[in-house]
Amino acid sequence: MRLEPVFLISMKKEKKEKREKKQKKQKCQQKCQRTSIGGQAVMEGVMMRGVSSMATAVRDADGIIRIESKRVKPYRQRNRFLRLPVVRGCVAFFDSFVSGTKILTRSAEVYGEGEPSRFEKWMAEKLKINLMSVIIAISMLLGIGLAVLFFVLGPIWLRKGIEWIVSAAQGSAYSFDVVAKNFIEGGFKILIFVLYIVLTSLIKDVRRTYQYHGAEHKTISCYEAGLELTPENAKKCSRVHNRCGTTFMVFVLVISILTFACAEALFNHFDLQIEGIWRVLLKIAFLPLVAGLSYELLKGLAKTDCWVFYPLKAPGLLLQRITTKEPDEGMLEVAIAAFNKVMEMDADPSVPEQKFVVAMKRSQLFDEVKTVLIRGGVEETSDAEWIVALSLGVKRDEVRSDQLVTPKYVEKAMRLAKERATGRPLWYCVGNADFYGYPIKVDERVLIPRPETEELVERALKEIDKESRVLDLCTGSGAIAVAVFLKTGAQVAASDVSADALALARENAAANRAEVEFIESDLFENLQGRVFDAILTNPPYIRSGDIPGLQREVSAFEPRLALDGGEDGLACYRRIAETAGEHLAPGGFLLAECGYDQADAVAELFSAIGRTEVFSDLSGIRRMVKVVKDV
Repeated sequence: MRLEPVFLISMKKEKKEKREKKQKKQKCQQKCQRTSIGGQAVMEGVMMRGVSSMATAVRDADGIIRIESKRVKPYRQRNRFLRLPVVRGCVAFFDSFVSGTKILTRSAEVYGEGEPSRFEKWMAEKLKINLMSVIIAISMLLGIGLAVLFFVLGPIWLRKGIEWIVSAAQGSAYSFDVVAKNFIEGGFKILIFVLYIVLTSLIKDVRRTYQYHGAEHKTISCYEAGLELTPENAKKCSRVHNRCGTTFMVFVLVISILTFACAEALFNHFDLQIEGIWRVLLKIAFLPLVAGLSYELLKGLAKTDCWVFYPLKAPGLLLQRITTKEPDEGMLEVAIAAFNKVMEMDADPSVPEQKFVVAMKRSQLFDEVKTVLIRGGVEETSDAEWIVALSLGVKRDEVRSDQLVTPKYVEKAMRLAKERATGRPLWYCVGNADFYGYPIKVDERVLIPRPETEELVERALKEIDKESRVLDLCTGSGAIAVAVFLKTGAQVAASDVSADALALARENAAANRAEVEFIESDLFENLQGRVFDAILTNPPYIRSGDIPGLQREVSAFEPRLALDGGEDGLACYRRIAETAGEHLAPGGFLLAECGYDQADAVAELFSAIGRTEVFSDLSGIRRMVKVVKDV
């Protein structure tokens, strides 16, 4: 047996470990995926921006994540000149500032969507002004003013203060040279910037914004690590990132010191003295160049993880520990929602844009709903009125007022409008219909109760009392049975051939506390031996050939079983006429609804039972046929 020296065994082991480490690193690199998506924290939310789209996700006052997305044309595609180094950075800086301000305003509108105060309503209705937008605008102006004060004028005054102190101490005028001036002022800028970040982090609302900033970073880091985008995975990722705006601002401060020191030294070389307001204006004028250079530095350093460049990154990464805070899972959900939306839109150009739902007047909401319906081929103005009225809980004649509607109710109305625009009947969309003053649940299992059927009930109630035995034949939703019981307390039975319809009818009876007996039966098939004082029915009476030509919401959505009356529309009436007499007590009556041109034919079919009579509805259409069984 050959034994290897110990040092050879050790070398082999070391080589194996190195090989395994290298393979592990390669796998990690393969798994990692860089992205150009970046973002910013907004009020109770996060904005993410990709190659061709941007999305903002905000959690509103009700805890719902709301998303607004739009397509953006990269500035590089607008003009070849804008692709040039430094120039592209300058453009990106100002583009981000403008879009960021707009997004911040939009997020504030969503987050501040609670019930508006009297003053907010007055501002919106009388002055046509959104109070939140005014507040944001004023805040932005104050912010710019304070930035100039603290980061431009402040350092100059502090530097002059030092010069004054030195002058007073030595008894003669003293002034720093050009380089010293700029480095001292730059040092004060950095100090003020750091103090600003530290102090603002102590404010509760700002701290929450910093948490959303952390959520933004963790989401991007989670994706770049190749992990599934979940709050649980994102929570484990780093909240600092090489492409952060905080690092960018550090670069701006440092590069501005160097750039302006060089510029001022150059001016002095040519005996050009720049003091006072001209020095301030020069600093502002150099901002685009500084922004462009800072962008290029940030972009370049973000592409490498080499330790050599870490000292350049370190200040920005350290400050990110303050400008980002640990988010909760709810904040991570918001950031992930924005990120996923951008990914979806960048991958598929057909994905539509979407807007935040914000507060608006009732009249404006009515117009928006009407527009959605018209686009879907629904022209009835009454549907728009109903949608707004039902969503807000107001009367139909109140939907065109100037009263302000909160986003919660706007969203409800718009969601209902979009569903109705698909062709689905309004009352299926709503989920229930009013019948004789009672709420009746409806869906695709049953016909929607019509006003004409209410007239049938109205006429029947004149002859029904508590002692009456009543049958609702072809009950559908159970609307007739429920109304008759609640109005009279009679003994009511209801039958239908559809088990699905009966299930819904039972729900309606229970919801309205109506004591109704339900029987699954094909007309009178399972009612042998049962006798009633009144039989009310609204059977299928549409001619088979006419069904395709009905309104879309009827032909495509309402159950054909409840519509199709055979070739001439009278198939059910013939079958009813054959056996109805056996189930009517002497002197009892049957009252049936029929088509606009069927009354005479139905009366003829029922004449064998007893004396018939035809009644018109409120529109003057001969709609109901009554037959009284001979005694």
